[in-house]
Amino acid sequence: MKIFSKGIFSKDYFCPIPFNIMKMKNLSVLMSLAAALALTGCGKIGKSHKGLPDDGQLHGVAPASRYNMTKPPGMVYIPPGTFHMGPSDEDINYAYTARNKQVSIQGFWMDATEITNNEYRQFVYWVRDSIAATLMQYGKEVDGKFQVDWKKASTIKWGDKATIEKIDQLILTPENRIYGKKELDPNKMVYHSETFDLKRAAQKINEGKSRSEFIEKADTHIYPDTLVWIRDFSYSYNEPMTKRYFSHPAFGNYPVVGVNWKQATAFCEWRTQYLNSFLDRTRRANESPYRLPTESEWEYAARGGRSQSMFPWGNYYLRNKKGCLLANFKPGRGNYPEDGAFYTARADAYWPNDFGLYCMAGNVAEWTSSVYYEGAYNFQHDMNPDIRYNAKDSDPPRMKRKVIRGGSWKDVGYFLQTSTRAYEYQDTAKSYIGFRCVIDLPATLAHR
Repeated sequence: MKIFSKGIFSKDYFCPIPFNIMKMKNLSVLMSLAAALALTGCGKIGKSHKGLPDDGQLHGVAPASRYNMTKPPGMVYIPPGTFHMGPSDEDINYAYTARNKQVSIQGFWMDATEITNNEYRQFVYWVRDSIAATLMQYGKEVDGKFQVDWKKASTIKWGDKATIEKIDQLILTPENRIYGKKELDPNKMVYHSETFDLKRAAQKINEGKSRSEFIEKADTHIYPDTLVWIRDFSYSYNEPMTKRYFSHPAFGNYPVVGVNWKQATAFCEWRTQYLNSFLDRTRRANESPYRLPTESEWEYAARGGRSQSMFPWGNYYLRNKKGCLLANFKPGRGNYPEDGAFYTARADAYWPNDFGLYCMAGNVAEWTSSVYYEGAYNFQHDMNPDIRYNAKDSDPPRMKRKVIRGGSWKDVGYFLQTSTRAYEYQDTAKSYIGFRCVIDLPATLAHR
């Protein structure tokens, strides 16, 4: 079942006129075109010029009503700055995949904690309700796509037998039930996203091409892979975590795991749509998309302003003066519970760094948007360095490597260093990898 969302760029934008007006000889046609451009412009559809003085002077027209976005809950502002990206200590592997380099980063907002089970569950429930509302025809067709009526969708009674019969396509088939219990089929939780590839559209070779060529549509199975707790560790008893970690309320504020890079990206796209849909309803300006941080943004944020420090809390040790461990990782030769958590810990466990970010070292490693390439530091720009590649399913595995940062509860102390690079394949989920989002918003919100 595909759910067609409104998408990030799918409503209000349109292409420039695809011909050269300088070659037009018909004056009347030229004047008609000029009038059309004056009325519509190029880009997002704005408001009329009502309210402007009719005095023949330039006064300016805002694209929307006044800006009144509030500070994003659960996020902190990372101010712009310059730091030395790369090892702050000896490269003990002699891999030379992260040579020290001075770079500058613009300001951005970042989740103070990793995305938790409760937060990701909101995404899962939204997709579930969307599909159920479509099956029950709670909405209407708009331009060939079904638009959900969320007021009606909020009235769905999930424990009602009549409701279950109407959404039978979402329920496990009889042969997949235990004791005949009707449960939702996780494989039916599919999110449909539509985004615009600005990077590709900006290439000179693509100049003049139709906008439709850069619209990317994807269907993503978004339910976390709970079997990772068993799959990741051979000859190890971790079945209780498979059964309870994502479904039990005791783990609600723990970081979500079992989410691959594609699912994390889909979450960011849904979060963007969720915000901008609200802003549309309240007649406010749309915002930049939520996204995964780039590798350089993540390292800059993890350092917390300590440009030459090995860890988010400074140098050189993993314990404080009292001997207490400062993160959730694998101490010594494997004394897992010594740091206070056998597996993961709460997403807000341990002291935050100087930017107010929790668990930028340990707990779970985190996805970034950057593709992993050994020599990336040698050619990346020193201003907001980034290297991206949207690998297709048909691409070789080497092209699907994404940078992960921060180390996790099952890693030794080396991986907790802010400069340590690692990777995982974008279609692979692990019990020790989570993520957090960033968004580009004005710095003025930080002072409200």
